[in-house]
Amino acid sequence: MDVPSSQEARRILEAALLCAHQPVSVRDMRVLFDDALSTDAVLALLAGLQADWADRGVELVEVASGWRFQTRGDVQAHLDRLHPEKPPKYSRATLETLAIIAYKQPVTRGDIEDIRGVTVSSHIIKQLEDRGWIEVIGHREAPGRPALFATTRQFLDDLGLASLAQLPTLDGLPVGQGELPGLELPDNLSVPLAGEVNEHPVDPALPADNDAAPDSGAQPAPLAP
Repeated sequence: MDVPSSQEARRILEAALLCAHQPVSVRDMRVLFDDALSTDAVLALLAGLQADWADRGVELVEVASGWRFQTRGDVQAHLDRLHPEKPPKYSRATLETLAIIAYKQPVTRGDIEDIRGVTVSSHIIKQLEDRGWIEVIGHREAPGRPALFATTRQFLDDLGLASLAQLPTLDGLPVGQGELPGLELPDNLSVPLAGEVNEHPVDPALPADNDAAPDSGAQPAPLAP
């Protein structure tokens, strides 16, 4: 395959990204050109595209699974008026469980219960797994070999993040360090998910859940529009 000009290659990348329903990896972008372009060349084209779209209502961003166009936060509220759907709601128990996994991963169900001080409902774990936000990545070498849970690329994609390092710090501590006293959830863990150009990024609402423990009476908090 002949190497396309920079302008033509940028047009091809732009079209592929605008038509994609999921983030596109750099490896897949190279396939577009039959590997005639190097990774560095593709990244340079992406930087050019980001500059081209800098003053528009959508932006090109890198997330965990690759690159995608998504709506900018300052215009998302206006677009939501076209789709006035009720956002999925998640109980505080679910958000606390997700936060513990995100900040302390990998963790077992017992670890989560030790931090929260209450039993973790199986429904909460299943809900987060069904949403694609957590998964079992192994088992701890301990009696019963309990499953170790960690967040997924889908979790990062839905929050518009490229890596766990971009999660907001908790009590001034980086991800994976320190205890979680009182589990003060970061404000922007409950922000709307990153919008996408091609389709609404959120699945239909999942039912709100509750712990079987006494603290389950907390009011559910919205995670995404």
